[in-house]
Amino acid sequence: MCAVAAAELLIGHAVWLRRNDFVNGFVVGADQPEGKVTLAWVDWAQAVRALGAGRLPCSGSEAALLRIAASVAEGIPVDLGEAVTSLDEHNLALVTESLLRAGGSTASVSAAAGVGDWR
Repeated sequence: MCAVAAAELLIGHAVWLRRNDFVNGFVVGADQPEGKVTLAWVDWAQAVRALGAGRLPCSGSEAALLRIAASVAEGIPVDLGEAVTSLDEHNLALVTESLLRAGGSTASVSAAAGVGDWR
């Protein structure tokens, strides 16, 4: 569940998977027979190391989202308080959806917000 949630976060964010340096450096594909779905996964640890070393230049929010995805996928530590403060509402909603999915929920953010809404 967690790996899928992290992948969906990157797909929804629509930045990292459009970058050749990220895809060519950290997304690994498995050859499949013709007509089969291609399997791919992210080398999260290497991607976060490259990010920290400055080899993946990006905005603060892009870095935060990648770090959050890596944490969801493989438990790579992230300062969540620091990470979420750089995200806009759209990206916060993507992260929230990812956390719901990782936790096994099928609810959307809007549906989950209506239950026990604290506002």
